[in-house]
Amino acid sequence: MKPKLTVIGACGRMGRLILSLAAEAGHFEVVGAVEREGHPDLGEDISRLTGSREIAVQLDCHFPDACDVVIDFSGAEAADAAVDFCVDKKVPLVMGTTGLGEKQKKKIENTAGIIPVIYGTNMSVGMNVLFSLAGKAASMLGGDYDIEIVEQHHRFKKDAPSGSALTLAENICKATGRNYPDCLNFGRHGKDALRKKGTIGIHAVRAGDIAGKHEVFFSTLGETVCLAHNAHTREGFARGALRAAEWLIGKKPGLYTMADVLGLS
Repeated sequence: MKPKLTVIGACGRMGRLILSLAAEAGHFEVVGAVEREGHPDLGEDISRLTGSREIAVQLDCHFPDACDVVIDFSGAEAADAAVDFCVDKKVPLVMGTTGLGEKQKKKIENTAGIIPVIYGTNMSVGMNVLFSLAGKAASMLGGDYDIEIVEQHHRFKKDAPSGSALTLAENICKATGRNYPDCLNFGRHGKDALRKKGTIGIHAVRAGDIAGKHEVFFSTLGETVCLAHNAHTREGFARGALRAAEWLIGKKPGLYTMADVLGLS
């Protein structure tokens, strides 16, 4: 029997894609497609909204009675409800929503003592390899190399810098003994904006329909090393989320990451 999947934020860019790919792969039975109360498409058949005839559920603002795993790509304002539902039903949660506040992140950590949770700022396989490589490269290159992170996303993205850019910075800090987030410099401006040794610069670009690009520059006098990930579409993120959901079912309570899913940790 296929595991039963609920997607929260079902009509967002990621939600629609996850639902469509879930139906295409055939590894899940979609039993819930949840959106905010008042959404104009509530009550519509998800098959019409996603173009997939394999999904026989309606868009709803309420959670289903039961499921085996939840994927949440809604928004920070809806994240608490997703967590509460999963705790109440003892259902594993894949949380891909970014822009969460510190209280929400702490709530997710506490929730992981009750149910298995994957919280990831980026679910793509390639991006998670970059997360791992960035820290290793920083450690190998040493303190003479200045580090700058540049991230690019579509004009509709609300939070900046991206959660993935912050994860890159955090991994670099862990690998090099820097104090996160105190060493971060978010952009530069002014007449006296010289970089300070040991800081990590982070810069956000918002334009057009850029799916997501992250670059990490390690530069010293004489040379530059650049590590980069370029998402051609959002499909890689969606497939990674589905892979995470399948992996998470049956796991013990705990806070997991995509590194655990991919065997990188």
